[in-house]
Amino acid sequence: MGGFFGVVSKHDAMSDTFFGTDYHSHLGTHRGGMAAYDSEIGLQRTIHNIQNSPFRTKFDNIFNEMRGSSAIGCISDFEPQPLLIRSRFGTYAICFIGVINNAKELIDEYIVDSGGHFDAMTGGGVNSVELIAALINQKENIVDGIKFAQEKIVGTASILILQDDGTILAARDKVGRLPVSIGKSENGHCVSFESFAYEKMGYEKVRDLGPAEIVKIAVDGVEQLSEPGKEMKICSFLWSYYGFPTTSYEGVSVEVMRYRNGAIMAEHDKESGKAEGVDYVGGLPDSGTPHAIGYANQSHKPYARAFIKYTPTWARSFIPTRQQERNRVAKMKLIPVPELIKDKSLLLVDDSIVRGTQIRETIDFLYENGVKEVHMRSACPPIMYSCKYLNFSRATSEMELIGRRGIVALEGEEGLKYIDEYSDFTTERGKKLREYLCEELHLKSVEFQSLDGIIKAIGLEPCKLCTYCWNGKE
Repeated sequence: MGGFFGVVSKHDAMSDTFFGTDYHSHLGTHRGGMAAYDSEIGLQRTIHNIQNSPFRTKFDNIFNEMRGSSAIGCISDFEPQPLLIRSRFGTYAICFIGVINNAKELIDEYIVDSGGHFDAMTGGGVNSVELIAALINQKENIVDGIKFAQEKIVGTASILILQDDGTILAARDKVGRLPVSIGKSENGHCVSFESFAYEKMGYEKVRDLGPAEIVKIAVDGVEQLSEPGKEMKICSFLWSYYGFPTTSYEGVSVEVMRYRNGAIMAEHDKESGKAEGVDYVGGLPDSGTPHAIGYANQSHKPYARAFIKYTPTWARSFIPTRQQERNRVAKMKLIPVPELIKDKSLLLVDDSIVRGTQIRETIDFLYENGVKEVHMRSACPPIMYSCKYLNFSRATSEMELIGRRGIVALEGEEGLKYIDEYSDFTTERGKKLREYLCEELHLKSVEFQSLDGIIKAIGLEPCKLCTYCWNGKE
C-alpha cells in the first residue's frame, strides 16, 4: 500500500520527516524515499531499496546527505519515489499512495495527444508517480492539475507535493479511501497517513483532510485550496489489518475497534453454541492478536500465546515474491510453547483469511506439536473480490482467494452467482463453504465476522466505508 509523511518547519525538518516516514514502514516493503527543500541548495531527493533492510537503516546517513526546512518522505510497495519534476509550475518533488488501474490507457492517451514521452522502467513500465505528474502538468495551475489527475485516475491516489518555495501540497484521494491527517507544533506543520506518527513526536492533531480535499501547508498555517467532496469510502480493512494499532482513522481507534470486533465474534459464537470446550484463545500475530483479546475478554476464555513469532532475523512473511518462500518464512518464524499446545483445544483469530496457504502451514505446525483441535476465526468476512482500489488481495486471479475456490469446488462456476449466500453462515450454502474450509485447512471449525459485525465494530455509517473486497459493491 505505502505511506507518506511531510514537514514544513521554522528550523530543520529532516529529523521529524525521517522518523515520521519510518513510522510508516508497516505499510510497504519495496522502496523508501525522501525529498527536502533548503533555501540555499534547493530541492534534493534520495531513494533506497528497502526489500532486505528497513527504512531506518538505509537512511541512517540522511542527515549528512540532505538538509532542509521542508521535507517529504514515503514508503512504497512499488515505484521508486518521490520524484523530482521540472514543469511549467516550477520544480517540485512528488509522491503518492494508492494504485492506478488504468495506467496503460492514460499513458497511451498522453503520448498520442501531447507527443511527449516517459522514462521507461525495466519491461517498459512507467513509474506511476511520473504519470501523475504528467497529468497534473496538463492544466493551467497545479491545483486544477491535481483535480484533473484525480478525476482521470481509476483507482486511488493521495498525493504529496513539495514545492520549490518550501510549501507542501497535500491531496487526499477523491473518495477518501486512504487517510491524510494534519498536525501542528510550535515549529510548524506536518502531514501524515498515520496520525500516531506525528503525535509521537509532539505534534497536535489539527484535522483529517476530507475526500478529494487539497491543502497548502506552510510553517504558519494550512490553507484550503479545494473543498472536500461529499462522498467517502474509506477502506474498512485499515481497521482490520493494515492500520497500526496506536492510530485512529476518522476518529476511530484501530486497537479499540479490534477489541470490539473480537467481542462481537465471541457473542456470535455464544449465540450459536460454537467453539465450546476451548482451552485457550489466541491470535495469529501480530494483527490477529487484538481481535483475539477482544474475543477472549467477551467469552471469558483464557487468552494464551501457544506460539511466539521470532522476528529479530526473519522478515515479514509476505515480503518474498515467491509463495513457496513466503510459506517457509512464515513457518520458520513460529516457535511453539508445548505446554500450551499439546492435547489442547485452541481457538485462533486472524485478521483475515485470504488464500489460506499460510494459515494451513500454521495449523499443520500446531498438529505437529500435539494440538488436540484448532478452531479458526477471521476478523472480517470472507474475501471474495480482489481489491481494485488499493493493493491488498490484488491476486493474479480471484481464484487464488480461498473463498472463491471453495465455492467453485462445491458448485462450479455457477456457484459464483451466490457469493452473498456463501458469505452468510446462516444459509445452507454458507454452512457448506465452512465445512469445505474446515476440511481444506484441517480445522475443527471456522467462522468469519459478518459484514454487519465489522461495520458495527468500526462505528461509522456504512455508506462511508469501502467493503468491496467482501461484497463486491462499489
